[in-house]
Amino acid sequence: MDYLAATKEKKYLMFISQNYSYAILRPLQREILARGGEVKWFFYGDEVNQNFLRSDESCLETIDDVIQWQPDISYIPGNVIPNFIPGKKVAVFHGFNSGKLNRKGYEDHFNIRGCFDLYCTQGPNTTSKFEELAKKHGFFLTKETGWPTLDPLFSKIENNPYVDEGDKRQTLLICSTFSRNLSLAPKLYEQIKAYSEQGKWRILMQFHPKMPSELVDKYKALQNENLTFIETDNVLPLLQAADVMLCDTSSILLMFILQRKPVVTFCNQAPGEHLIDITDADKLTEAIDYAFTRPPELMAKIEHFCQQLHPYQDGLSSPRVLAASNELLLSNPALKPKPRNFIRNFKMRRNLNYWRW
Repeated sequence: MDYLAATKEKKYLMFISQNYSYAILRPLQREILARGGEVKWFFYGDEVNQNFLRSDESCLETIDDVIQWQPDISYIPGNVIPNFIPGKKVAVFHGFNSGKLNRKGYEDHFNIRGCFDLYCTQGPNTTSKFEELAKKHGFFLTKETGWPTLDPLFSKIENNPYVDEGDKRQTLLICSTFSRNLSLAPKLYEQIKAYSEQGKWRILMQFHPKMPSELVDKYKALQNENLTFIETDNVLPLLQAADVMLCDTSSILLMFILQRKPVVTFCNQAPGEHLIDITDADKLTEAIDYAFTRPPELMAKIEHFCQQLHPYQDGLSSPRVLAASNELLLSNPALKPKPRNFIRNFKMRRNLNYWRW
C-alpha cells in the first residue's frame, strides 16, 4: 500500500513547547501539505513564541479546539503529550542522543514516558535500543526513518544570512547547552572574549533557549566585527555557515558533525574518537586550530560515526516519517494499552485547565 498517498484529507497536529520545534516539524509539514493533508499547530506551555508562526500556518488556540478538530496523528518533538488528545502520537525527538544522563543516571534520550504510539528513530545507534524497549513495554512501535529536521541540511540553503562571502576567515560556531554542570559558557568566557578581540576567526554564537539570561547578556556584550551572537528558531543555516564547531554536551553538535565537519568539545559527557574533546581550557586554541586542518584520520572517524548516528543524506526523512505514521494509523496494530500516567496527565490537565473526561 502507498502510505504516502494515504495522507490526503487526514489531519496532523504539530504539538510543540519550544521555539526550536518549528524547524524540526516544518519539513514534515511541507510533505503533508504537498500530499493533501491538513496541518494545525498547538502551543503547550509558555516557552514557545506564537510570533514565529508563519502567515500561511494556523494554530488551534485551546485544547478544546484540538479535541474538536480530531487530529488523526500528532507529532511531538518534546517528551510528553496529553493522553486525551485524539489520534496516534508520534515521537520525532527534539535532538540526538548526546549522552546526557538524568537524575537517576540513565540516558534521558531513552526515557519511556508512556505517551507515544510510535518512535521514529534517527539511525542505527538509537534504533536498536528503542526496538528493545518496544518489545519490553509492548505499547509502542519503533521505525527508523531519519530525522525530518535535517532534510534541508543536505541541500545548500540559498541566501544564507550567516554566510559572509567577503570575509575569507574560517568560521567558528560556538554552541552551548544550558545546564550549568555541562555548559562551556561560564567556563570559557575569558578564552572566547580573547578570541573576539583577536579576530583570528569569524565567530558565530548560539545558545540553548533555556540558557540563563545573565550569561546570554554577558556574551551579547562581546559582539563586534569578529563575533556575532544569534538567537533563532532555525539553526540549520548556522550549521551550514561554519567550518568548525566548539561545543560541550549539547546535542546540536551531532547535527553539525553530520555535515562531516569537525567538532571541538569541552568536557563532553560522552567523548568519542569522532570528537576533539579537551578538559583543559589552556589547550582550547590548539584543539580548534587542529580541527580547522580537517586531518584525514579524524575525518574517517567522523564518517564512521555518522553512519551509525544518521546514515540518511537524501533529505527524505520527512516522507519516511509520514509513511510510517500513516501505516500505524491504517494498520492499527494490536498494542498493549499505554500506562495511565495519572500524575503526569493530571499535571497536563492542570496546565491546560482542561477537566473534561
